[in-house]
Amino acid sequence: MAEVQAKDNGGKEKGKQKKMTIRVDFTPMVDMNMLLITFFMLCTSLSKPQTMEISMPSNDKVTEEEQNKVQASRAITVILGGDNQLFYYTGEPNYEDYNSLKETSYDADGLRELLLNRNREVVTEMNQLKKDKAEHKLTEEQYDEKVKELRQSEKTSPIVMIKASDDASYKNLIDVLDEMQICNISKYAIVDMTEGDTFLLDNLASKGELTKNIDRSK
Repeated sequence: MAEVQAKDNGGKEKGKQKKMTIRVDFTPMVDMNMLLITFFMLCTSLSKPQTMEISMPSNDKVTEEEQNKVQASRAITVILGGDNQLFYYTGEPNYEDYNSLKETSYDADGLRELLLNRNREVVTEMNQLKKDKAEHKLTEEQYDEKVKELRQSEKTSPIVMIKASDDASYKNLIDVLDEMQICNISKYAIVDMTEGDTFLLDNLASKGELTKNIDRSK
């Protein structure tokens, strides 16, 4: 509160204007600030941390044969190369045909288009759930429950195995993981590169020259 104090000269100096001193008391403002802070602390909803669930490689030694025991019709193996190169093959690897390893890109018409085409049914249902949630036809709990049920009931959606070569960058790995979220891929894992994967990359670079060196006697 403001307080005005007038100085009295005892009437000795007639005709001279009195001096006014203004004093502002900020004590009530401290109480007001505390009330505002308390109000915002109680009423503000803090942002919830968002996490990304991924399956990391196990410490146990897993053979290449065990890694490839995924249903061939659903399996997509993505290989991250150097210089922002991205490769993939579907099903089991074909070491005889170097064209079985195909090159794609991180653009929307590359890996994303491939995954959306393979996961179109799930993407359509997921978009419908998001629409129902936006129109308040579903609560947050109902939406989460239906998304969980949709992912558990998937039988035709792709299973993606992500393999990064030594030349791949961390940014490339993050970009691929982002595509998994965008395309609603619920089953994917980061696994180690195998000798067979390295052979596929080298054989593609040599346009099939290494195919001649395959030992077919085994």
